[in-house]
Amino acid sequence: MPAPPAPTAQEWAFAAKYTLKNSKSYRYTWGQQVRSMMGTAVEGPDQGIVRFRIEIAPDGTLARLETLWTTSVVAEKLARKAIENMPPLPPTPTGKPLIFEKTISFQPFASDGPPLYKNDCLPDPPAFRNPFMWDGKSPQVRTVPAPSEPLDPSALEECLRQLPDDSIEAEGAHDQRQLEQWRSNKLGR
Repeated sequence: MPAPPAPTAQEWAFAAKYTLKNSKSYRYTWGQQVRSMMGTAVEGPDQGIVRFRIEIAPDGTLARLETLWTTSVVAEKLARKAIENMPPLPPTPTGKPLIFEKTISFQPFASDGPPLYKNDCLPDPPAFRNPFMWDGKSPQVRTVPAPSEPLDPSALEECLRQLPDDSIEAEGAHDQRQLEQWRSNKLGR
């Protein structure tokens, strides 16, 4: 599989101003830039996946790069070389350091599709907490999670104005991720 094209100047300009969901567009565009600089992926022992923890300084320079895991030494070397040779990046959208984890796939059959933006204005669902958790000392009480607060209508309208139109490729990539996440080997029987 040939390397995907590098992000365009318009894509980087959008990524540099998109602040929602931990600068989702900046993180995706960064990964696309790295993968585009890694070259053609060929099936064989050199293919693989590598996951990094990245910290980008507010001015767009790389502050820290840590390998979390990898399935191929060659894929990791190519990714690190691509990261070292990246062109100057725009400042982060929030003006603060951007810390995230990113998986780079160097395989002839896998590609990281564009993200879906349509749900970015919705509040995050509350984190699951076991309602029956008990410390063994206090009285047993079932805790009820606090409902998330809806956005102010004017803030929601401003947020919706920032969202781009989702593409067919983004919808397809989202569906593929859902299929891979929830696939069962028992469904085909």
